[in-house]
Amino acid sequence: MGQVKATLCTCVECGDDIDPRRVAIGYRVCLWCGEEAATNARKGWTVVQEYTKGNYQFITPSSVHTTLKQTNPKNLRT
Repeated sequence: MGQVKATLCTCVECGDDIDPRRVAIGYRVCLWCGEEAATNARKGWTVVQEYTKGNYQFITPSSVHTTLKQTNPKNLRT
């Protein structure tokens, strides 16, 4: 593996130290702040399946109205 700098960097969110290996792969936040950001981002979307054998659909808050409105093509909801 490549050499990693021995200096510790600080988290841009809370100021705690970050492992140099984590910084080397591009992260700028500590594990705790990264976990919190990932949890908050995950709350903004979901995956649903229209029917038993239907395709999976990625739904975000901006697309929820249109997507769910069209789940039953025989009975369009307004």
